[in-house]
Amino acid sequence: MIWLEAFHIVFVVTWFAGLFYLPRLFVYAAENPEGSRFELLLVMQRRLLGITHIGGALAVGLGISMLIADPNYLALGWMHAKLALVAGLVAYHLWCWRLVGVFARSENTRSSRWYRLFNEVPAVFLILVVVLVVVKPF
Repeated sequence: MIWLEAFHIVFVVTWFAGLFYLPRLFVYAAENPEGSRFELLLVMQRRLLGITHIGGALAVGLGISMLIADPNYLALGWMHAKLALVAGLVAYHLWCWRLVGVFARSENTRSSRWYRLFNEVPAVFLILVVVLVVVKPF
């Protein structure tokens, strides 16, 4: 179980790295909507999205494995809250995936300011998840 937990944490870090930086690439692309810089940002978005997919899939997969190994966690209130937040992170990840396509098709209509705010969402989720896991308030 300890190995599952260790690698779960590694891939959570990988997933969050992508969720933090991918929206920052959206900010830059919204500020540079054409030319060679924009094309480079599209390549960076696509490649980072691939790494983010891997990190997210392995983080979720290892998390599920830990729940299977010790289903007693499912009786804990903080775990229910954590799983709800993870579902929200998966939705955010899918939204990022959609936005990579929006930029690839040059269909972006949002401002860089909107993407700056969008970029803050995973930080809120991270704080809440860490507090739940460490403090276990309920």
